Amino acid sequence: MDRRAPRAEAVAITADRISAVGKTDDIRALATADTKIIDAAGRSVLPGFIDSHVHLFQGSAELDFLPVGGLTDLAAVRPKVLEYARARPEEPLILGVGAFYELFTGNAVAPRKLLDDIIADRSFALLAADLHTVWANTLTLEQAGLVHGAEMPEGSTVVMADDGLADGTLLETGAFGPALALSRTGGRDMLGYVTGRDPAPPATRAEREADKALLRKGLDHVARHGITTLHNMDGNFYQLQLLSELEAEGHLNVRVQVPFHFKNFDPLDRLREAEEMHAQYRGDKLWSGRVKMFMDGVLESRTGLKIHGYPDDPENHGEAVFDPDHFNEACRIIDAMGLQISVHAVGDLAVQRVLDGYAHARAKNGKWDARHRIEHVELVTESDLQRMKDLDVVASMQPRHAAFAGFFEPPTPNTIFFAEECARAYAWKTIYDAGIPLALSTDWPVVPVDALASIQSAVSPLDLGPGWPDQSLGLWQALESYTATNAWMEFKEHHHGRLMPGMAADIVMLDSDIENCPINAISDIPIALTICAGVVAFRSG
Repeated sequence: MDRRAPRAEAVAITADRISAVGKTDDIRALATADTKIIDAAGRSVLPGFIDSHVHLFQGSAELDFLPVGGLTDLAAVRPKVLEYARARPEEPLILGVGAFYELFTGNAVAPRKLLDDIIADRSFALLAADLHTVWANTLTLEQAGLVHGAEMPEGSTVVMADDGLADGTLLETGAFGPALALSRTGGRDMLGYVTGRDPAPPATRAEREADKALLRKGLDHVARHGITTLHNMDGNFYQLQLLSELEAEGHLNVRVQVPFHFKNFDPLDRLREAEEMHAQYRGDKLWSGRVKMFMDGVLESRTGLKIHGYPDDPENHGEAVFDPDHFNEACRIIDAMGLQISVHAVGDLAVQRVLDGYAHARAKNGKWDARHRIEHVELVTESDLQRMKDLDVVASMQPRHAAFAGFFEPPTPNTIFFAEECARAYAWKTIYDAGIPLALSTDWPVVPVDALASIQSAVSPLDLGPGWPDQSLGLWQALESYTATNAWMEFKEHHHGRLMPGMAADIVMLDSDIENCPINAISDIPIALTICAGVVAFRSG
């Protein structure tokens, strides 16, 4: 990924750094009797993948919950739930993860009753794959204090049924946080996402050790996918403390950036904690330096904030999480602190309001190399593409979220997008061609933390027919986004993300030659080796 010398035959590592890159004979001549030599045998060797949008703690926890991803019929969910419940009689909340919205689409019966029909005498809930909706049975709603509804922060909703009781649909973090707190993790895995605060009361020693074990499992899972750096998209001091302890114990096998999560109900003076977090955590493998916010929800639940509403519900424009004045002032303060901002914005109106905030910050503070980010950008207007470029904003996108990725079911006509909007949806090639920095990632656990599957979706999206332009990236464009661009976005372009002398020895070796692989089979390539900071984090076999 060095544009001046994009290809080489061999690489030498000394301690945690790359010491030489070049011809095989020249590099082999550097070897000593103690040198370990790995023959790639024609397989692709690349900088370690950087997944620039993940939820590490939730993803780690979900490895031990009940996977229901890909199922679109509750009849198929039932036997999995009952088997899981029998095997875990002490489980406080049976939690299915990765649930698709199709499980409840078009059903007139309240979701809580549908889930009661599966299991009523145990707490049971399904967490949507996008982490923005939970469907809960009656017992869960009762235990969480939500069955009669509850006052919610802006952007979160306990959906009520005609009988005056909650129908079981909990939209966004403020609504489903109390339900997920019933789980075996006590909801600690979700606190950085739901509240941005630490556990209260503080986690016990046993809970901390259990959480560290969860994170170790998640970090090993990530390394098996060739990933050497993660940008977490939620955060609190608790996560940083656990990861710092893992690093001290020699178990932090990938690099992790954890942001401060500023919520819409937080007073502005809470942003001082973001400065404190940045001051405390700025190491080589674990650091902060960024603030995360949400501007809207997601398109599937109709909480994504859109200019033109939804074809099947034209008066519904989605949910604005932040009041504009509150958000703009938060952007000004964060920007003045010299911290990076990343904001979840799915709909085009959400993108517009984030850009308003960034423009406000620049007008007040002046221009600097901030590299502020917009996460998702699933719908954007042409005028805002130009604003993104003018404001030097990074587009952080997830190819497997797209309607034409083949992971989720594409939206049926006249539900999410009006016809003219399709050309502006999931427009990563359009964004790249406009000269806007493009960062690619997974949003694990929304989709698997599989960089190669995301790259395949970016370079070979499905053809959905007229109205959907071809958004295919070139292979090198996608690979550069997942390595050098993502390192640049975190201000580490001189530290990792490229294989060059002096850079960190973060390397992935694939189990074949990606350039000679059929474009629709990239996701099938196994990872052969992952090295982070000169240490083998994963090796197949």
